[in-house]
Amino acid sequence: MRMASTDVDKLVAEMRAWRHDLHAHPEFGFEEKRTAAFVSAKLREFGLDEVTEGIGGTGVVGTLRRGTGNHAIALRADMDALRIAEQGTASYCSTQPGTMHACGHDGHTAMLLGAAKLLAEEGGFDGTVRFVFQPAEEWGKGALAMLADGLLERFPFDEIYGLHNMPGLPVGKFETRVGAIMSAEDNFEITLRGVGGHAARPHWGNETLVAACATVVSLQTIVSRRLSPTDIAVVSVTELVTDGTRNALPGLARILGDARSFRPEVSARIEQQMRTIAKGTADAYGCEVDVSYTREFVPLLNDPALVDQAFAAAGVVFGAENVAVAAEPMTGSEDFARFLAHVPGCFVFIGNGQGSAPLHNPHYDFNDDALIFGARFHAEIARQRLAAPDAGL
Repeated sequence: MRMASTDVDKLVAEMRAWRHDLHAHPEFGFEEKRTAAFVSAKLREFGLDEVTEGIGGTGVVGTLRRGTGNHAIALRADMDALRIAEQGTASYCSTQPGTMHACGHDGHTAMLLGAAKLLAEEGGFDGTVRFVFQPAEEWGKGALAMLADGLLERFPFDEIYGLHNMPGLPVGKFETRVGAIMSAEDNFEITLRGVGGHAARPHWGNETLVAACATVVSLQTIVSRRLSPTDIAVVSVTELVTDGTRNALPGLARILGDARSFRPEVSARIEQQMRTIAKGTADAYGCEVDVSYTREFVPLLNDPALVDQAFAAAGVVFGAENVAVAAEPMTGSEDFARFLAHVPGCFVFIGNGQGSAPLHNPHYDFNDDALIFGARFHAEIARQRLAAPDAGL
């Protein structure tokens, strides 16, 4: 039987205040000391059974038990910010120059805190809920750090759920899908070495800029001509850096970027083709070349049975008419996927509004109207997955 209902208006006001405080004090991955202290203090204030700090560096895990059930689920939020200078005008804009919550992790954290308060006050479940507040999601190291620090052994759970806000999707809307929902991310760096020289006499040296430009253009053929049209993949060059100047041709050029895909064999094919193109182009221009290719994120694959459970919980919170299957996977990446190598789980999207700036944009701001939907979804999935014997009373 549930305890007395929480004052929803009061909870919304609290979550809004928490979110604004977190937004004003963003911290980069593994630097979330203030954020972790804020989260821990709130969880203790709510009366959780256990609150443990320092998991995987700056991660926090809160544990709430009710009844005698031996099943445990985890609910996860990310806490880190980005190295982006905020250009918004809100009263709670970042106070940390060059760092901002440009992906809504302040909102994710506030929503999970709201769910913790709801479940602590109202109960309505039989078992154990783990509230996992993770550091360093943006650069793909936080989940691995928490796992390496014994997350599953110290705080065991049977399944895990996470969410992300989605600009362009109206507030109050919910989407997820079975299987691949977010992509792998591979990073690459191609370094070309030649002989720099005077811009007026290119024939006296063996400059690298033209070779680098030819390489950039040729890389675009990997997806269009070297992969099956049925495979989803993206290869993006994001930086071209040389040691040249206005009147000096470069002897060194670096090409950096990333590649996205949903299957390991596609990732392997991209790497193989990239190395072939880089070597062939460098040979054609008389340069030496090195290719570094690393796999930072793995594909996020939702468990089919838990997707059904997520839809059931979302129907209660959002209304059946506002719940939909995501039409296609998203080529963004999420290190929530690392948890799914160990336990089944489900990752979902909730609307941040059609007028929202894009993620990772200096004008982005999380939509406070979405807070109650995220908090209630977390709480509802916990109650449904840990149904109490008297849940119908």
